[in-house]
Amino acid sequence: MTPVIEGFDRRRVPVAEGVSLHAAVGGSGPPLVLLHGFPQTHLMWRHVAPALAADHTVICPDLRGYGASDKPAAADDTTYAKRTMANDVVALARALGHERFALAGHDRGALVAFRAGLDHPAAVTHLACLDVLPTPDMWDVMHGVTAAVGFHLYLLAQPPGLPEELIAGAPDAFFGHFLDVWSNGQDAIPAAVRAAYLDACRRAVPSIVADYRASAGIDLAHDLADRDGGNRLRMPVTVLQQDWGAALGYDAAALWRAWAPDLRHVSVDWGHFMAEAAPAGVAAELRALLARSSG
Repeated sequence: MTPVIEGFDRRRVPVAEGVSLHAAVGGSGPPLVLLHGFPQTHLMWRHVAPALAADHTVICPDLRGYGASDKPAAADDTTYAKRTMANDVVALARALGHERFALAGHDRGALVAFRAGLDHPAAVTHLACLDVLPTPDMWDVMHGVTAAVGFHLYLLAQPPGLPEELIAGAPDAFFGHFLDVWSNGQDAIPAAVRAAYLDACRRAVPSIVADYRASAGIDLAHDLADRDGGNRLRMPVTVLQQDWGAALGYDAAALWRAWAPDLRHVSVDWGHFMAEAAPAGVAAELRALLARSSG
């Protein structure tokens, strides 16, 4: 049986021409949207979402190109731009009756959430980003052999053709590598969930590559334009991340503070898949964020 988020309804919601998102929705109260990372689906929130649904309407979509959501062919570099994916999220919330909502994202979902916060400050009341850096900062700090942990960023940035062909030749080995290595030996991802992630990724190689490729092109251009133009995150922001800065030689909190004046930055030892390895801690931090005044 395919794993689900217990107690949540599954819905399919049109968000753009020819694109619908699959989402799990549960609870009642102020809306909170949770965005998953790579190589996962909305199932990564299966522990956190029910806890927060006690007093919030929690919406857990599969991002465009992932899971059971639509996977349009990349007609150009805008198809999987984070701006486009952020627009999907805002359209999803509106279709479910929410003009304003809190937003949290992990990994790739955190980059979508970041873009939504910059592009839609009137809609996003609170923002949480888990275990990422903003795209320009990510590329700036990747150097030397220590950065080999991010080898996939460079592979997936290559022009269309080679990355898709290589990954399609051994998708379970490729995606399974990250599920195993990034779990830090923790038993956070049960076999049934791991199988669901691999099955979803196996069906989405071109769109996942296109998502990553955008971060080396159009996403970077959008973020640099905002940074140079002084656009900043206006809402309360919480960032939870592993202390990659100790290994790569940067101050993560300082990098984030340049984007988010109202920032709570927390270094944690919960591993990359923190919502699965330490759901109580993640839920507590999200509750603390939601309690902050949004001005």
